[in-house]
Amino acid sequence: MIRPPLPEALPRPVVDTHCHLDISDADRGDGLAVADAIEAAASVNVSRIVQVGCDLPSARWSVRLAHEPVVATVALHPNEAPRLHEHGGDALLEDALAEIEQLAADPRVRAVGETGLDHYRTGPEGREVQERSFRAHLAIARRLGKPVVIHDRDAHEDVLRVLADEPLPPAVVFHCFSGDAAMAAVCAEQGWYVSVAGVVTFKNAHALREAVAVVPPELLLVETDAPYLTPVPHRGRPNASYLVPLTVTAIAAVQQRPLEQVCDGLWTNALRVFGEF
Repeated sequence: MIRPPLPEALPRPVVDTHCHLDISDADRGDGLAVADAIEAAASVNVSRIVQVGCDLPSARWSVRLAHEPVVATVALHPNEAPRLHEHGGDALLEDALAEIEQLAADPRVRAVGETGLDHYRTGPEGREVQERSFRAHLAIARRLGKPVVIHDRDAHEDVLRVLADEPLPPAVVFHCFSGDAAMAAVCAEQGWYVSVAGVVTFKNAHALREAVAVVPPELLLVETDAPYLTPVPHRGRPNASYLVPLTVTAIAAVQQRPLEQVCDGLWTNALRVFGEF
């Protein structure tokens, strides 16, 4: 598949706060090598990338990769926890969580995630284990004093319920935010970060654009979730960090703010959450 061309560079640097370079690696996925992905992103002023590990192999890989301009986050994806439990019960899941905590303690790992709840791919039979894993990740983030990155798919009420139940780590990030304006208001009230992916450019994403319009600028982040969720006009083709400018431009239009101002805010917010790198 032919990759989308480079978009116009942003006027200021920004951070892709959620990317899966391991899936995009030429040896693993769609043909864009890690070094090429980083170089292409830098050429359009996406000068930093947060690499997200979602199971033990990708978490280990992410920590090994992490060096300027890349930092890592690690976790068991919400859909990974029930799979582990199905194959090895409580013991296998607990061993995996223990390794995630060990990996998360590395200074190259800046957050615990993506963790949370997914009611789209995990059915009712796996949700108790999924929630248990979510709560365990929150505890890991608290112990390490690191932010948590939330995956929330078709599970808004239950995610909010768990967050209300638990003492929280220093920062909470809703990765690929999919809520409406009312949920965005809840996040704003709590001081939680809303991370916006290329979905904001989709024709049918009216509710998301309404939500982004009311997110306080100081709580806004941008991401790709690459190689997924490629922004318009390249939807259906492989995503990569170099396409962040399309999403940032859409955010600026929705919030009716100058592009330079949006870039500066996104940069400041990302470093506030993930630290300098």
